This record gives sequence, C-alpha cells and structure tokens, in this order.
Amino acid sequence: MSDPYSLLILPGDGIGPEVMAEVVKVIGWFGTHRGMSFDISQGLVGGASYDTHGTPLTDDTMALAQSVDAVLLGAVGGPKYDNLDFSVKPERGLLRLRKEMDLYANLRPAQCFDALADFSSLKREVVAGLDILIVRELTSGIYFGEPRGIHADGNNPGNEGGRVGINTQRYTSGEIRRVARSAFELARKRGNKVCSMEKANVMESGILWREEVQWVHDNEYPDVELSHMYADNGAMQLVRRPRQFDVIVTDNLFGDILSDAAAMLTGSLGMLPSASLGAPMANGRPKALYEPVHGSAPDIAGKALANPIACILSFAMALRYSFDQGDAAADLERAVETVLAQGARTADLMGPEGGTPISTAAMGDRILAALSEG
Repeated sequence: MSDPYSLLILPGDGIGPEVMAEVVKVIGWFGTHRGMSFDISQGLVGGASYDTHGTPLTDDTMALAQSVDAVLLGAVGGPKYDNLDFSVKPERGLLRLRKEMDLYANLRPAQCFDALADFSSLKREVVAGLDILIVRELTSGIYFGEPRGIHADGNNPGNEGGRVGINTQRYTSGEIRRVARSAFELARKRGNKVCSMEKANVMESGILWREEVQWVHDNEYPDVELSHMYADNGAMQLVRRPRQFDVIVTDNLFGDILSDAAAMLTGSLGMLPSASLGAPMANGRPKALYEPVHGSAPDIAGKALANPIACILSFAMALRYSFDQGDAAADLERAVETVLAQGARTADLMGPEGGTPISTAAMGDRILAALSEG
C-alpha cells in the first residue's frame, strides 16, 4: 500500500450527501483494487454546519481543511436558508474555504462525452469531442477589490434615488502571474495551447493582465502556444467554434461567466466537475478543493434522482492534480464514458425518447462495474 492520501469529505446540503456517497464507494474501489490508501475524515459545511453549529464552517473544520491533501465538497445552500443573515448563509462556508486556503486557480473542464452530444443546445458537429479547460483566477479581481459598497451620492443632484454602487477591479502582477503559470503548466499536459481572455481594449486591468501573461509566457513557457482574445469575443467563439480552445485563462469575473457558458455546451450541469488549487504545501501537493459545478438541488434531495457523475469526476481531478495518479484518473473518466455509451441515464440525462432513469446509487454501481471490467 502507498502512503495514505489525506482527504476531508464535506457532503454539505441537498443532494450533496447522496452524490458524495457514490464517491466514497469509488474511493473504496481504488483502495481495494489499486492499492491506494486514503486517510478520510468527514465534516459539515454550509447549511448542515449552520444547523448543528450556528455557523456555515467551524474553525475546527477550517483547520482540518488546511491540513489535508485535498478537500472534497458536495454542495451547499437551499431555500431553507434564504432568510439567514448574509454572514451565516451556507455559501459563506465555501467562500471561507476558498479564501483562507488561498485557492487562486479554479479549474473548470468542459468535456462533451460522445454519448451526450445531442444533449447540448448546440449542434452535435459543433460540440462532439469538446474538451476545454477554463482556468479562472479565484481570489482577486472585482469580487474582492476595494473600495466597494453602496453609498449615498448626495453630491450628484441628477442621480434619482441618491445612491451609488461601487466595485473595484483590481489585480497585481503577482496575482496574474501565478494563475498564468497554472494555465501554462496544465496546457503542457494537454494540447499545449493557452488562450488568455480579458478586456485590454477598455480596461487598464486588462492591459496589465495581457502584459503579465505575455511576460510569463516569454520568460518561462515559450514552448506553449499563447494567444490573446477579448473576453466578449471569447464568449462568441465558445458558441461559434468551441473546439478551437484547449486551456483558457481569465480573471475572476470573466471566468465566472465564460465557464458557465462553456458548461452548457456539454448538455448537463450534472456532468461537470471543478477544482480550486492553491500554492504547494510542504509535501509538494497543492492546497486543493474539489466540487461538482451543480448546486444542492433540494427539490430532488432524498429521492435517489441525483446524478453523481460530476462529483465522481471531481474525485478524478483529485487523483490527477493532488495525488499525481493520472492513469487512475483516466481510468475513472473512461469508466464514466463507457457507462454513458451503454445507455445508463439518471433523470437529468433522459432525452425526448424517454425511458426509465436509474438511481443515484445504481449509476455509481455501474461506474464501479466498468472500472472492474477495465
């Protein structure tokens, strides 16, 4: 057995516990069949933590997240918590994890499995074979810049309502360079192409972004093909000809928008994993949080309808990026593809022809069977 990989599992709210249960089964399979050893701890986050502790993330859970090799998170939130004070809403737990772990590179793959190409809103010939990775800067930019807020605007008599809302787009050279390095490193393991997206034509922060990404390329990654594109054109190109891209690197705001647009090219949010990575720890592994893109879907929680694939593929990303088990990650991804090609569908993947969907647990079992069959 190898040295154990330490994992903190945070199932969260809604369908989070259901999909995470299938991930736990997959982790057990790799322990039994591949000799991998996992030191697993579990904790509460989001509404589940608020219900028990009165806070969406306790200090003890935060400390544990800082100490492990990787954190796996299910989902947080739900209408039950809509009237809570902003400071204790379930999403604050997730944001605290990202901030205090300094997870500055958010990886959002958009891969269209051939068996699901007809589920995309675009034509099959446009999306078949799609495999994009969007690297979004996660800890700076307009979501964090100061000054910010809503203020009285008494000095402008022409302002009906008398208020002004302010958000500041702010980036430093260091913040841009570190996320650019992440993108170039990832591109070297894929198609060796990076497209950097910003708005250098109208924003000074965009000019700095373009210059610093170019500097990192010229001085550290000249072997990787680099192109630049305005983010609005990037949005159009994602819909027009998405397979032209390999790795896209962009800022926090544009990354938020572009990654959601790319997600819908694949046909279902239930299929999409994500990773948020930070600086290397003492053991050389990056601080890391892995989670599906989908939300907590409280309307189907407890009904065995949830699709566990996004959460399972998030664990595949952990195998690849935290544990350097790329072959194992590829095997798990192939198992998912095999099961889909065989026609297995959860409720969210049922096409117009209808049929009987399989349960959350049954999808997990099918994936385990495909892994065992190789």
